[in-house]
Amino acid sequence: MDITSTFSTRRDELRARHDALAAAEPKLRARDRATRLNVSEAELVAAECGGVVATQLAGAPKEIFGELGSLGEVMALSRNDACVHERHGRYEDIQLGHGHVGLVLGPDIDLRVFFDSWRCTFAVTENGRRSLQFFDRYGSAVHKVYVTDATDAAAYDALVAKFAAPSPAWPDVESIAATVNVDKSNDDSGNDDKNNHNVDDVNDPQGLRAAWQALKDTHDFFPMLRKFKATRLGALRAAGADLAQQVPLDTAETVLTRAAESGLPIMVFVSNKGIVQIHTGPVEKLLRTGPWFNVLDPRFNLHLNTTAITSTWVVNKPTVDGWVTSVEVYAANGDLIVQMFGARKPGKPELTAWRTLLVGLCSEPLAS
Repeated sequence: MDITSTFSTRRDELRARHDALAAAEPKLRARDRATRLNVSEAELVAAECGGVVATQLAGAPKEIFGELGSLGEVMALSRNDACVHERHGRYEDIQLGHGHVGLVLGPDIDLRVFFDSWRCTFAVTENGRRSLQFFDRYGSAVHKVYVTDATDAAAYDALVAKFAAPSPAWPDVESIAATVNVDKSNDDSGNDDKNNHNVDDVNDPQGLRAAWQALKDTHDFFPMLRKFKATRLGALRAAGADLAQQVPLDTAETVLTRAAESGLPIMVFVSNKGIVQIHTGPVEKLLRTGPWFNVLDPRFNLHLNTTAITSTWVVNKPTVDGWVTSVEVYAANGDLIVQMFGARKPGKPELTAWRTLLVGLCSEPLAS
């Protein structure tokens, strides 16, 4: 059987399974449908399930990403299992360098990109909406770029035409089962569960606390975790309440509400394994819809599934610019769902109003 016939067979089989599931449970989101069918999101797109029309793009995702600045204003979307971050703007000051790390440092679209996990790209039309969708090696959506009324549609068409694959190929993704195994074995802690110990245990809590107290920049936090072979949650639990303390599960909702009421500008970070997307500015229109707590502003939307939250922390780090505090929200598997700071530029101290807000939510004093 040739490649085209194999693709058609897999496409038709998956479409049939998908359509049966969608008919039985029409309210399922695409991400949930993929999980239920034990396939990836990329495979659903490749099979054009649910009325999707997809064009597979050839070439490295990094190369395609590097041309997003030509599109003008778009809507950038990044998400994880429990939070969706949508930001309108232009891809400006794109810095790709020569390695796997890239930056977008525009005033509206602000990204930290890790291309080592990116694998395939599709141009997708769904219910009249056009987008570029980037997927990782597991077929999970890393980042999506949506055409809006302000987008240069001709530039979008030209980009798709430039990279369109001559013939479709089934996405080369690792299985869902492999994803679970790899994620467990490659935990940032450097630990495993062979001896049934808590993967969040910190071997040298006093050393970690001393290193934390000596931090000069928030970007030094991750190297510190690597040095002590600690998970983020393990470090938070070991550091001491003056550096990290657990707060009520609804703290993120409280912080967003108070920021909206006061006009306090904040930074909202949402990440997955391939990208960090950041909003800086005020939030205004808030709305709860079922389990989702939403920010619904003209240029920034956030959708947070509060039922997925299992712990929330106020985190306190010293820097050369003074103490910097954040809210960190975690899921049951230890993944960071969303992170919030007061709006701040390097070289500037933390906003007093932000610090006051977070201190007021803590039951014990923070180091200062």
